[in-house]
Amino acid sequence: MRYRSRVTAPAAALIGTAAVSVTTAPTARADAPGRTATPGAETVGDPVFPALGNGGYRVTAYDLDLSYDSGTRRVDATARLTVETLQDLSRLSLDCLGLDVRSVCVDGRSATFDLVDEKLRITPCRTLRDGRCVVIDVEYGADPAKALPHTGWVVTQDGFATAGQPDSAHTVFPCNDHPSDKARFTFRITVPDGLVGVANGTLVGTWCRDGRTTYAYRSRFPMATELVQITVGDYVIKNRQGPHGLRLRDVVPTARAAALEPALALTPGLLEWLEPKLGAFPFETYGLLPCNSDDPNAFGFTGLETQTLTLYKPNFLLQEEKKIGSHMMHELVHSYFGNMVSPATWADLWLNEGHADFYGLLYRYERGWADSLGLTTMEARMKDTYSRGDQWRKASGPVAAPNAVNLFDSQRYLGGVLVLYALRQVVGEDVFNAIERTFLERHRGSSATTEDYIAVASEVSGQDQSGFLRDWLYGTTTPRMPGHPDWTVTPVPPSLAAPHSRRDGQYHDASATL
Repeated sequence: MRYRSRVTAPAAALIGTAAVSVTTAPTARADAPGRTATPGAETVGDPVFPALGNGGYRVTAYDLDLSYDSGTRRVDATARLTVETLQDLSRLSLDCLGLDVRSVCVDGRSATFDLVDEKLRITPCRTLRDGRCVVIDVEYGADPAKALPHTGWVVTQDGFATAGQPDSAHTVFPCNDHPSDKARFTFRITVPDGLVGVANGTLVGTWCRDGRTTYAYRSRFPMATELVQITVGDYVIKNRQGPHGLRLRDVVPTARAAALEPALALTPGLLEWLEPKLGAFPFETYGLLPCNSDDPNAFGFTGLETQTLTLYKPNFLLQEEKKIGSHMMHELVHSYFGNMVSPATWADLWLNEGHADFYGLLYRYERGWADSLGLTTMEARMKDTYSRGDQWRKASGPVAAPNAVNLFDSQRYLGGVLVLYALRQVVGEDVFNAIERTFLERHRGSSATTEDYIAVASEVSGQDQSGFLRDWLYGTTTPRMPGHPDWTVTPVPPSLAAPHSRRDGQYHDASATL
């Protein structure tokens, strides 16, 4: 356990507000008789990451101000969180790992803080009453290259990018790091001239002073912390128009811009195929960020759906369309399943990955592109996947019951596709499509559980689907596939190799669209 305690001087406010000079922080106290304040919970009880998240408040907005020094390759930052209290709080906590926290202020008053494991405990100078809007400023420094048990920093030759999924956003900024607590974000990124700073959402301003440029961005829609993207480097911004006037923005390494153009030009066509199925694109912009790094270990995935700006390994996008189009669709689908509607817990990840692979494979097979097994139809791929069902359930657990080790293996991807395929077999294609659209619209801008999806499926189909879907999602053996009585499941061998750790550098690459 790591532990330290300080009384802080106040942080400078994020957007041009003068700091308040306070030198001491009295012990927290109750302001009204008969009411007892208690510390907020230091978990939200996630079944996969039980230590993640914090209780007693919800975050309504993050304002992040980062300044990058290309000489030291370090970041100085201030995070301003606007929170709404849900109880009388004597203390609250944020998720935080690897950050050099210098000061904390609550509503302009300095506060004591403790760093304990991956929690930043904050004790304000007075009790925070239930139902209040509270502003928390945390001033800190960060070394993106710092060795940590896990990290959301991606170090590049000229800066960095971020990849917080699933539980590492709090190595980049202190936060309530759980997808159930989505908030609005603004960013200010200050970099030396010659570099560009980019973040989620829309550029709303730039300022130049003393050889440095500040870029300000705002995300119009709520976002989970794991979907934050902040990148610094030698990039060129390439704009183009998508369907219905949607602004597309790609952030491309300057030296690779020409070579990457064929891949970037595919996005409008991908959107034209997807929107009739899932509805109009849900955000203000979309684009790709081919990270400026050739290091094969820079991050352990091919693409990551950071909101409005998908992070990619650049060399992947240098391949021909039939090699990349299916996975580009996978990542685009995450704008709907995963970003617009986030998982309420990490056990609900199959909703993200199963849907992304489902539509990514449909797109592949419609174009006649063989998959990694040489198969060219969804039915053939699902028959193969079905045969592996009991083995996967034995090795990785049921589809909707992962743990931290097997969270990103094939059961959440192709296993999730198999569940959706089985549901479509039962209700028919038209009803299935209506279930998809209804689920997305009902939970737009928020988080949803597996039970929420089951409820929508039952409502829209007009039949109780709970028993059917729970057998597919939580059963330890694979149910019979509707419409395919001849399909068989391969028996489980006496011993199965344990799935690899999600920290081994490959844990996001179980997608069947690769």
